[in-house]
Amino acid sequence: MFGQVLRDARIAAGMTQEDLAHHAQVDRTYISQLERDLKSPTLAMLFRLCDAMGISAANMVAEVEKAR
Repeated sequence: MFGQVLRDARIAAGMTQEDLAHHAQVDRTYISQLERDLKSPTLAMLFRLCDAMGISAANMVAEVEKAR
C-alpha cells in the first residue's frame, strides 16, 4: 500500500531510487524495502521522503488512505 504510493510519487517527481535516497540521506536499499512494503517509515522519515520529493506529507498519507 504505502510502497506503491511512494513508488508512484517518486516516479512522478522524476527521481530514481538512488536520487530519493541521496536527497533523504538514506541508503537506496531502504527505499527499495519501503517500496516493496518490507519496511514502514517513521513519521520523521515520511517527512524527509516527502521533502526530498517536494510533496506534502498530508497528500502522501491521503493517497495511502485512498489505496486501502
